[in-house]
Amino acid sequence: MAVGGLTQRWVAERLPERPARAHKGTFGRLLIVAGSPEYAGAAILTGLGAIRAGVGLACLATPETVGMRLLGVVPEMTMMLLPEEAPGLTSPAGWRRVASEAPAYEALVIGPGLGRQPSTLRRARQFIGALRLPTVVDADALTALAEVDRWWIGVKAPAVLTPHPGEFARLLRVAPSERPPDSDEERSEAARLAAARWGQVVVLKGAHTVIASPADDLIRSEIATPALATAGSGDVLAGVIGAFLAAGLAPFDAAGCGVAAHAAAGLLAEDRIGRTGVVARDVANLLPQAIEQLRGSRRS
Repeated sequence: MAVGGLTQRWVAERLPERPARAHKGTFGRLLIVAGSPEYAGAAILTGLGAIRAGVGLACLATPETVGMRLLGVVPEMTMMLLPEEAPGLTSPAGWRRVASEAPAYEALVIGPGLGRQPSTLRRARQFIGALRLPTVVDADALTALAEVDRWWIGVKAPAVLTPHPGEFARLLRVAPSERPPDSDEERSEAARLAAARWGQVVVLKGAHTVIASPADDLIRSEIATPALATAGSGDVLAGVIGAFLAAGLAPFDAAGCGVAAHAAAGLLAEDRIGRTGVVARDVANLLPQAIEQLRGSRRS
């Protein structure tokens, strides 16, 4: 199996242009469906990742009580406060609202910190099934899909699935005792087979993250840094990939560029802060510099 390297030149050739006469609409609008009382920070980190990756507008759709806590935390992110049936639990009317407003955006992220209440997982699964715009499916939204057999049949949107190894095992519906793929070669082959079966782009996270497409494209990051082994790092990555989807990149290209930018920001954080104590917010804030570094080979 041939695995391509996620090189700087590969990324530079695909990163969205940043023309001098651009406006915010040029870089796309991203809707983020995320957050719950226990995991409100995940929603903020996803939005921060998207904004720092250059999205034109990021809007967080979240339960009303969660959104009221988060107002102004990231002033550059707008809010869609969703009606609730209990504190922190979006009601059916709230899910209908976000479904009706989603077509006004170029891309969507769903899942970070969404919560695992049975009604939330069921409604999230139904919502994903109705989507048609490019979507990053992450975290609790992956758990929602994994609850049903042959879940991929109900996913019609062009999606980027971003599981960590545990979520990947659940999506495969393997027994908890079954060992997940471990070596780079095993992980690459498992991601390739999953992408072909599910008909979606798969980002299998971890050291040397693997990106696979249903068309048998496969690339692997050569970067591994403990700076990225921190809570919220995956939420930032989901936002970065969502930003590139909103800017018009195809799912495989958006995933590759997102993984590369996130990894480069992790290396910058390790260099400037250290191998210990980096937090996800540090990684997000270094994304602009990381992206400019990656863009550099196109200028040369």
